[in-house]
Amino acid sequence: MKALTFKRYGKSPEIGFSELPRPTLKDDELLVQVHAAGVNPIDNMIPTGLFKAVVKFQFPATLGSDLAGVVVEVGRRVTRFKPGDAVFASSFDLGTGSLAEYAVVPERAAALKPANLDFVQAASVPMVGLTSWQALNERMRLQAKQKVFIPAGSGGIGSFAIQLAKILGAQVGTTTSSGNVEWVRSLGADEVVDYKKQDFAQELRDYDAVLGTLRGEELEKAVGILKPGGTMVSLVGPLDPAFARARGLNALFGFVFGLMSRTIRRLAKKRGVRYGFLFARADGEQLAQIGELLRSERIRPVIDKVFPFEQAKEALDYLAQGRAKGKVVVRMR
Repeated sequence: MKALTFKRYGKSPEIGFSELPRPTLKDDELLVQVHAAGVNPIDNMIPTGLFKAVVKFQFPATLGSDLAGVVVEVGRRVTRFKPGDAVFASSFDLGTGSLAEYAVVPERAAALKPANLDFVQAASVPMVGLTSWQALNERMRLQAKQKVFIPAGSGGIGSFAIQLAKILGAQVGTTTSSGNVEWVRSLGADEVVDYKKQDFAQELRDYDAVLGTLRGEELEKAVGILKPGGTMVSLVGPLDPAFARARGLNALFGFVFGLMSRTIRRLAKKRGVRYGFLFARADGEQLAQIGELLRSERIRPVIDKVFPFEQAKEALDYLAQGRAKGKVVVRMR
């Protein structure tokens, strides 16, 4: 089968198409013929080796972390799906990728595709949906009338997280460029900072939670808008000792991650707020609940651009430019 792969970590990962054997199934897995695959910033980060200590691949490794397609085969212990079912799933952190003609998905990671979505729309959801769900519901425990800052509101994660936060009854602050101010308001944002003209750290105050999609100094500045007792959940790092413990990594990793996150944790402690790094996990039950929100159209997928499979590498390059309004999706079939 044809797959978009990389062959090593580092500055020259050799990203390109490879012919790979069609995957074989374990007893608890589905073989899915992929119709569409969403791409995410993590797909560009993994080949650099940034997460090689915690995300394991065998080379050549298939890229991609979102998929929608049709089940063609099931393992003997699978009970919730059958051949012919249309499904969607995140394959992130499962040792396999989605930018391929076929993908193996554990039964626990899959959910039935909402019937009102096509495959491209469904493939845009899993990673951003699960990340938003786990950040806002599990880590922040966001409540009605609380205030959450979700930067980059027009991006893939921002456009989904804003909609979910509004369903939870929260007030949402975000940043975007001048041309997207009214558009992110239409998604539900209450306070919108035009980052070309304003500094969010000067405009926003007394927030209960921050979804950290910013890096470096911008992430550190975001600590200052939190009220005491608030929570920052970062999706981009730095990694922290709690993450090392959750992954079962040895003490050396805990020490290294502690050094990496020392500045942001010190700032958080001084402010009286909590900092944590989130690696979204594949979860079919949560994805099914997200699917109900999509079926009822309480959340709508936001797609910037669709690339044919032959241009999957170009899709990743386009995403890396950081200008996508919503998700970037690769159509296989």
